[in-house]
Amino acid sequence: MSARPEGMAARKITAQTLLDAKRRRQPFAAVTAYDYPTARLADEAGIELILVGDSLGMVVLGLESTLPVTIDEMLHHARAVRRGVQSSFLVVDMPYGSYHTGADDAVRNALRLMKEGGAAAVKLEGGAERAALVERLTREEIPVVGHIGLTPQAVHRMGGYRVQGKSAAAIDGLMADAAALEGAGAVALVIEGVPREVAARLTAAAGIPTIGIGAGPECDGQILVLHDMFQLGFRTPAKFVRTFGDAGTLLRQGFAEYRAEVAARTFPKEDESYHLSPEVRAELEAEPAGRTK
Repeated sequence: MSARPEGMAARKITAQTLLDAKRRRQPFAAVTAYDYPTARLADEAGIELILVGDSLGMVVLGLESTLPVTIDEMLHHARAVRRGVQSSFLVVDMPYGSYHTGADDAVRNALRLMKEGGAAAVKLEGGAERAALVERLTREEIPVVGHIGLTPQAVHRMGGYRVQGKSAAAIDGLMADAAALEGAGAVALVIEGVPREVAARLTAAAGIPTIGIGAGPECDGQILVLHDMFQLGFRTPAKFVRTFGDAGTLLRQGFAEYRAEVAARTFPKEDESYHLSPEVRAELEAEPAGRTK
């Protein structure tokens, strides 16, 4: 699974592709994307899974948490990302409140993400308590990616963004959560913010691909938030984040240079401007100053 050569048709990645990768012990990469250009660049680079995360609330919309994000906002960004994706497996988060008021509401919202947003699967947070819902969505032919461990939509219940699974009882709970979601039909499982040793146990026990974020290298895949990996955020990144470029500094320097060039009237230059034809220019210059028609 690597970047496709220019001009080569995209190979569509599916849930089965990711399962095959797990069975071959071939790790795969996943990133978040929230718009057409970043989705297209990630897709063209061969990223196997793209997630339209409700993290857009914090990194794109400037909110303090993911909780205020609405289904309509998720749809807006999903449609943009869908236009940029040819190959990657496209997953869209179900935002807080979109699946908490009953299975019928959850199905209705998930179908919108599939039909209007172009998702290949939806992702929802929670463990065994979501198993019945995952089973219902699966029965309605909606692929579901589960999410356990640190679940940002439960930030108030957890008392903040804290590492999960640090006690024997908590580990047993996570193992039960993973088994319940897999048994209900989940096609993959995001494991966030748990000790490496715990994620390794979860991955070894799971028959579906695991996708780690702050969960160590033994997971079947890894995912990072785009704005974290390219230093486009305004919060201190978590311990597990590695940066793969400094787009923030590049943009700041570029904006400052642009402003200075405008202030000095050195932008735009002569060859960056449009001009009248010599005939029209001569006619214009021959007219008396201040003359109007």
